[in-house]
Amino acid sequence: MSEFFAIERLTAGYGEAKVLSDVSLAIEEGHSLALLGRNGMGKTTLLNSIVGVTRRFGGSIRLQGRDISALRPDQRAHAGIGWVPQERNIFRSLTVDENLTVVARPGPWTPANVFGLFPRLAERRRNLGTQLLGGEQQMLAIGRALVLNPRLLLLDEPLEGLAPIIVQELLAALRRISREEGLASIVVEQNARKILAITDHAAILQRGCVVHRDESRALRADAGLLETFLGVTASAAPI
Repeated sequence: MSEFFAIERLTAGYGEAKVLSDVSLAIEEGHSLALLGRNGMGKTTLLNSIVGVTRRFGGSIRLQGRDISALRPDQRAHAGIGWVPQERNIFRSLTVDENLTVVARPGPWTPANVFGLFPRLAERRRNLGTQLLGGEQQMLAIGRALVLNPRLLLLDEPLEGLAPIIVQELLAALRRISREEGLASIVVEQNARKILAITDHAAILQRGCVVHRDESRALRADAGLLETFLGVTASAAPI
């Protein structure tokens, strides 16, 4: 595997509490990784550690061969880490247009390209963030991350609490971002079958440790592993 992004033996947490223990992962350029696990197993903490808002006890994080372990969160963003947290963090007092243009950096992802990815946002471009529905806010949060033109995009529970039709739109957009546009990504998601259908690789966390890694399609087909580690029953309907 060519090194694009790599975590090596990372131990991290909050204060004196260690949540992650000896975590190692790697992603090739243009590939996507589904980060799976039951609630409380360290998935969000791992994303937070990549962003730089946890305490690192040991290990390293490298992006395109550069060690970013000691960088501040803002420096990691400038280095190419894009982040869509669960809270979405859009500017609610600004319009959709303003949300995108105020943070845009030079690169292939422009506000116009975001509107092409999410036609709903184009229709609501003059609306304030407070006037958007939950799914539209999520689209805007992803769009804001994209116009920063990151090298690696992190998404924390992007499908949570959304209506099925919006989930399908977002899945189609995420598939395009990774497979057609070639942007590397790590996606934390509770709905394993849905996210495994659009990602290249998968890793399962249990109690802060990586307990399984595989290609997404292989894991999606392994009902036993899905039930053992994630509680996904064999009768769960795939998309």
